[in-house]
Amino acid sequence: MSDLRLEELSATNIVAANTLTLKPGQEQFVAPVSHSIAEAYVNPSTAWPRVVLDGDEVVGFIMGNFDPDSPHDEFRGCIWRMNVAASAQGRGIGRFAVVALAEEARSRGFDRLTVMFEPGEDGPEAFFLAVGFEPIGETQFGETIAALTL
Repeated sequence: MSDLRLEELSATNIVAANTLTLKPGQEQFVAPVSHSIAEAYVNPSTAWPRVVLDGDEVVGFIMGNFDPDSPHDEFRGCIWRMNVAASAQGRGIGRFAVVALAEEARSRGFDRLTVMFEPGEDGPEAFFLAVGFEPIGETQFGETIAALTL
């Protein structure tokens, strides 16, 4: 974790972001980056897509959504997607990305972040709990809704 930084999703890093490879079993819990790219294109005023770079290497992707007028509280300031390359997991990349997104949320006046995830052995629940999210509910599809107070 020598030189971590976020960079806007762009033509120069989109291919690397779209080819991030997860650990076996994780794919069922995270939609591909290509879905996030499409969502960011459709929702350019609220989507916040970023790649995580370690030096010049794309090692992760995070997309936030900032919509203070959303009728759904859990969608106002949230993490839509997060992917960390299998080879980079366990090095603090995910924590770095969450902290950076939380700082952006704070700068926009939000006092909490939410995330939704499907429970499961290879899923992201343990990670999100470790970085401070606390379960606050469940979606109609059985996903956990968790919040991080900023």
